Amino acid sequence: MLIAKNISKTFAKTNNAVSDISLSMKEGKIIGLLGVNGAGKTTTIKMLSGLLNPDTGHIFIDDIELTSQTKYLKNKLNIIPGGERNLYWRLTGRENLEYFGSLYGLRGKKCDDQINEILSTVQLINAADILVENYSKGMKQRLQIARGLINDPTYIFLDEPTLGLDILIAKEVRQHLKHLAVDKQKGILLTSHYIREVEELCDYIYVLDAGNIIFEGTPTQLNQQLTIDSDVVSLTVDDTTKIVGFFKQYVVSENELTISVESLQATLAHLSSENISVLDIKITRHTLEDSLVTLFKETAK
Repeated sequence: MLIAKNISKTFAKTNNAVSDISLSMKEGKIIGLLGVNGAGKTTTIKMLSGLLNPDTGHIFIDDIELTSQTKYLKNKLNIIPGGERNLYWRLTGRENLEYFGSLYGLRGKKCDDQINEILSTVQLINAADILVENYSKGMKQRLQIARGLINDPTYIFLDEPTLGLDILIAKEVRQHLKHLAVDKQKGILLTSHYIREVEELCDYIYVLDAGNIIFEGTPTQLNQQLTIDSDVVSLTVDDTTKIVGFFKQYVVSENELTISVESLQATLAHLSSENISVLDIKITRHTLEDSLVTLFKETAK
């Protein structure tokens, strides 16, 4: 397990990038790190991956402090950036991985075997000897994932892994990430502005604001903690003239009544008592995005 305890990083006397945060990553789990731009996500990832030393606090990987045995622990970690950075387009996919493998001391048959296994994992084995400049966006992002796996890390940090990808390619990348966590037992921490991606992938999330963790828990727990009073219900009724006085807030468009209700059963019972027939019902459930917007609004007060 990777554990960060009370880590902070200050770049100027008046600017705390990250302030006294604690979090953990487990093998086989995907963790989300969410927050608006400038919240401290990138600084946190750099500290967790050993690229920055925290000013205060401690980071442990399998009970070993990160700053004490950097050479040993660097093989436990890797970062996978989003977009098309950190690849050499004039080299083939295999040549890219050979180069990055050499940075971790991989040579000879061990390196070749590792590369072939990784290329199979990300489904690029048939494109291994094609120049990267001829890869599609999805292939390049899968090669980014392969690059991040070259040292067989236990913990992987992903910064906007599906940034700029179309819907089908992004879905493909998410499937690979789920495979790495579930089947390969990698601990994954990702940042993303795509809330549906977080809902689909993450077992647990941390929400950062101004360098502080303002929420941690599962996506379901976030929705439950930030209880929004009601669901939004759209009812198509045969007569809207009798609704005045019962609903505090409502919108009527032709015969469609849009209301916020705490109890749909009580609402339907009232409409029935008024001899108003309900022809159709549409319920809009609140999403993780709704809860996050509410959370940030409350924090800004």
